[in-house]
Amino acid sequence: MNLKSKIAFSWSLLCTLCMVALLSNSVFAQKIDTSKITYKPKPKVVSRVPQINANITPYKPSIRYGTLSNTPAGTTITNKTGKILSVLKVYPNPVNEQVNISLRLDKETSFSVKITDLLGNDVAVLANERSPAGEQTKTYTIPNKLNTGIYFLRISAGGELIVKRISVL
Repeated sequence: MNLKSKIAFSWSLLCTLCMVALLSNSVFAQKIDTSKITYKPKPKVVSRVPQINANITPYKPSIRYGTLSNTPAGTTITNKTGKILSVLKVYPNPVNEQVNISLRLDKETSFSVKITDLLGNDVAVLANERSPAGEQTKTYTIPNKLNTGIYFLRISAGGELIVKRISVL
């Protein structure tokens, strides 16, 4: 090997060593931070339907909600739940001038119908009267002082309260 080849080989070896030294320095190359690497196992596949391993008896209500009883006048349906008031329908909704309330009372009792606003303030009292048992349809006139909006009808009888939403035009 001649002198020129030896010098060229030395320079190339020296340059290679310098490049390796520079690249291994943390200033020029980023090292992987192994302290932040964590092993994340795959999530366990869970069934969508939970399995209960127990002897649980299914729920069966003990109250029957309507039973037939034979009376001298014929067959009637009596309510065994102890409810006195059942509101079947409030119509028309939205209300313009009059509102009709179809309800059923299981015994003669006094009942009241009030209109309340969204905050629960009483706006008008439509009825506060005593009524006989049975199905009835009552018609009430909406007061002119009500603004257009959403109100609630509070119908109470015998300590029971039923609230229905109405829209006034």
